[in-house]
Amino acid sequence: MHVGRWILAILLGTSVCDAGPLHAQCKVDWYLGLPCKDVYHLLVRQIQKWTSASGCTAGGQRCLYKLQSASVHFITAKHSGPVHREVEDIHFRLVSYDFYSSCHVAAMSISETWFAVRDHGTNYCNLYNLIEGSGLTQSRGYREVTSEFQCTQRSTADCTVY
Repeated sequence: MHVGRWILAILLGTSVCDAGPLHAQCKVDWYLGLPCKDVYHLLVRQIQKWTSASGCTAGGQRCLYKLQSASVHFITAKHSGPVHREVEDIHFRLVSYDFYSSCHVAAMSISETWFAVRDHGTNYCNLYNLIEGSGLTQSRGYREVTSEFQCTQRSTADCTVY
């Protein structure tokens, strides 16, 4: 076992056997009954809709997204927190299946702050808020696959706040 991991675990008061990553991040897979082309347009439109700080005025973090690059198969963006301006990198990979009538979205959000370990589900909410805001949670065949191991503090995430 790597000595640095033991030291970090001791400082944080956790066990090295605790489930979950040692850096605040989230990986989610979504399965949607829509073509990836439609999913792509909905996600890009939502990111562009939430670029300003105005979405933060009512609370929550449905704001301060910045599109970095986009193609029908890959979308990259950044999200900044409205209070401390912490930044997370966001990646979506879109893969068609079922003769191109459905889309598998592999999504990842990871905190840029190297020492971020716990994030109250912020990285999960960065991704989920975009999926929910774009209406994709209501799409035919919607299914989410993730776990506490893949998403830091997902089980306690409150996406109305984060």
